[in-house]
Amino acid sequence: MGNIEFGSQVYTWFMQGTGKGYDNKLDHMIKVAAEAGFTGIEPMVLEVAKRGLGVSEYWLGDLIDPEKLKDCLAQYNMKLAGLALVCQWDADQETPEERTAADYAIATLKHFPDAKLGTVPLPSGRKNNLQDRRLNLVKNVNAVSRRAVDAGLVCSFHPNSPPPSIVRTQEDYDVVLSSLDPKVTGWTPDVGHIIRGGMDVIATMNKWAHLVNHIHYKDFSGNGAEPWAQMGTGKLDFHRITEWLTLHQYEGWIICEDEAHVAVEDPDSVTKQNGQWCKDNLEPLVN
Repeated sequence: MGNIEFGSQVYTWFMQGTGKGYDNKLDHMIKVAAEAGFTGIEPMVLEVAKRGLGVSEYWLGDLIDPEKLKDCLAQYNMKLAGLALVCQWDADQETPEERTAADYAIATLKHFPDAKLGTVPLPSGRKNNLQDRRLNLVKNVNAVSRRAVDAGLVCSFHPNSPPPSIVRTQEDYDVVLSSLDPKVTGWTPDVGHIIRGGMDVIATMNKWAHLVNHIHYKDFSGNGAEPWAQMGTGKLDFHRITEWLTLHQYEGWIICEDEAHVAVEDPDSVTKQNGQWCKDNLEPLVN
């Protein structure tokens, strides 16, 4: 891998029908991401309890088999940037379903030793026992990361910002990021989620710079219930953020995860636009 490479996150496709629109089409997403100029892709692993939504187990479809996934990636000259493991982790220890999903993700990533294990909290509401649940979350994330590190993997925690998320504000970050075990868990700044949570992106990345080992880019409009913009059209200064990465000798992936409204209807075109925008605007900063 070069110092910095650009990849695509599959959530851009997941938004259509809450997974139903592109169920069992990870091969299509890999193909489109390659056509967009990305060199990697980051699929999601959803805990089994969420299969009531009508999606395939873990939303990987036929490529749940790591050998089939490896063959598909090779067909398009693509890399696995990571797997995003999405669970609630609300209880004081992993549920059986969460443990099964995590064990699958760890076992799969052993076939892809350069790919990261991302831990992503599934938003579950802020009304009850917020502090206890934040601490439960980080306890479970640390436990998953320890098992993954023992298996030879690298881990990164990814907060998010929907209103029900328990890691979306400065206070949330102070509680959770300061409780991560840095020996086993890094941090994925998702710059769109940071600004949506009312924080300054650069100041937040400066505060937790020692944890940064992966990063997600999405643009922010500031408008509406889902305040996202297509890459390069919103309020985020991706040039400045990318320069921050180079100044901090960051090595790894910049993962584009576009959640703009247009992506719901046409994720393929949005992914291709993201790839071209990164090529024109950001790749010159890292080469």
